[in-house]
Amino acid sequence: MKNQILTTLLLPLLPLMLQLLPMSSLQARPQPQDLPVAQAQSQAQARPQPQDLPVAQAQSQAQARPQPQDLPVAWEELTSADFKKATGLAQGVCIIPMGVIEKHAQHLPMGTDIYFARQIALTAARDDYAVVFPYYFAGQIFEARHQPGTISYSSRLLYNLLDETCREIARNGFNKIILVSGHGGNTHFLQYFCQTQLEEERDYVVFLFNPAEDRETARRIAELRKGTTGGHADEEETAIMRIIRPDLVHMDRVALETGRDQARLPLPNVYTGIWWYARYPNHYAGDATGSDPLIGHLVLDSSVAQLKEVIAMIKADTVALELQNRFFGH
Repeated sequence: MKNQILTTLLLPLLPLMLQLLPMSSLQARPQPQDLPVAQAQSQAQARPQPQDLPVAQAQSQAQARPQPQDLPVAWEELTSADFKKATGLAQGVCIIPMGVIEKHAQHLPMGTDIYFARQIALTAARDDYAVVFPYYFAGQIFEARHQPGTISYSSRLLYNLLDETCREIARNGFNKIILVSGHGGNTHFLQYFCQTQLEEERDYVVFLFNPAEDRETARRIAELRKGTTGGHADEEETAIMRIIRPDLVHMDRVALETGRDQARLPLPNVYTGIWWYARYPNHYAGDATGSDPLIGHLVLDSSVAQLKEVIAMIKADTVALELQNRFFGH
């Protein structure tokens, strides 16, 4: 009887009670017929799909492995965090583009040789990744000490600085160092430097880039040249700088001094240090009046192509360091 009375009293209130009941409690309580579906969805989300795995792995590997185009080739532009990645991508190869600070007639900048060496080094290294050392202008240039602006270090400092630089490059993870010189007066000094690498044991090898004459390029340049003599601040160097840094070339000053050979020391079959001053005291050899920029493109393209071949060859080489170690009894 009591139950019937309670039912009679509560039944009209049931809709109101349902409205007041929190919806979250109803949503949190899974319905029996929904459980298999929820479990299946949860399991499907937790279980990676087979077709997704290779894509995810490939993306992860691609992100973890730095690409050459992602890193600068210039040493000074790398961050410290990226430097170790760069040494790996370069396969131990570092290039030192070298020049000097010297007069180049009245129309070219004193850093012409450095600009040239760096241009070919940076261009080649971007195609076949290698790290390019910062601006290096400590070279042999005693023959220009009479000209304003020349930076001419002592012979002992020249050698020691290059030696210490190579050792520091090696300490930073490179064991194949390529010297690229844009200055003819460095040639004998750098050959001597390479030979002295056998004075004591080292864990790296120094190579000197010696580009060969490209006959086809030489033929085309000869056709474009207006003069027959040259060698310093002439048609070729002027054409090169008109490509690299045209803003620094002053063609209106080309004829301010003569680049003619003075021939003041008629002593055949001997070599003496004053020979350059005897012939070209103005530090100008040739005539740049008719300089054609196309000559600059030809010289740069040939030099870059040859340096790229050398980089690839040295990366693949395993013999030079092995022979050097064997030379010292290992």
